[in-house]
Amino acid sequence: MNDLETGRAALITEDGTMAAYFARPKGAGARPGLLLLQEAFGVNAWIRGVADRFAREGYSVLAPELFHRTGPGFEGRYDDFPAAREHLQALTVEGLSADLRAAHAWLEANGSAGDASAVGFCMGGRTAFLADAILPLKCAVSFYGAGIAPSLLDRAASLSGPVLLIWGGRDAHALPEQTSAVSAALRAAGKSFAVAEFSDGDHGFFCDARPAYHASSAARAWALTLAFLKTRG
Repeated sequence: MNDLETGRAALITEDGTMAAYFARPKGAGARPGLLLLQEAFGVNAWIRGVADRFAREGYSVLAPELFHRTGPGFEGRYDDFPAAREHLQALTVEGLSADLRAAHAWLEANGSAGDASAVGFCMGGRTAFLADAILPLKCAVSFYGAGIAPSLLDRAASLSGPVLLIWGGRDAHALPEQTSAVSAALRAAGKSFAVAEFSDGDHGFFCDARPAYHASSAARAWALTLAFLKTRG
């Protein structure tokens, strides 16, 4: 990892300090910023590894710990969702909005906010959609963001940048009527968006630490994500 600078940041939010993991290429110069938004299992080793992958692509990545109010430092096991549920259920749109603004301010202070995007997984996919609605982002990528419909559909008109919606065809947490509702809301709002459904993908198919991991779908989704981020605007 000697090609990267990595570490922990302490961000000031309306509700106290929020820790975050950052990864960026070594060396001087501005880098495009990327908010990397966690699954329900925290800013764990897998999320940190994804942050490093994006950093090697040239991004200055920040992964904020969105459970900082109820479980600072929480890293759950993929076979123990109940341990994550209490933290997940405690999240609010207001709290997440405050956290996203604090994370964006950190990128701004580190020279990247004017060229920032967001990528998120599961609950982070929903949060990436919210980030695009409240921050001046270049674009956002939402991996299987169950919960966008119906709770965030009224935010569609506020999106600042194009959004890529990645779904799994076998995902029981994001049924066709829900994914279609997201597209319909974006279309009605006149927003630029793209949709990719990976027919063999279940919920969490991108994560190689989960039983749902589907290697070929994950590889294609990674390539699509990088291309979308690089051609945003």
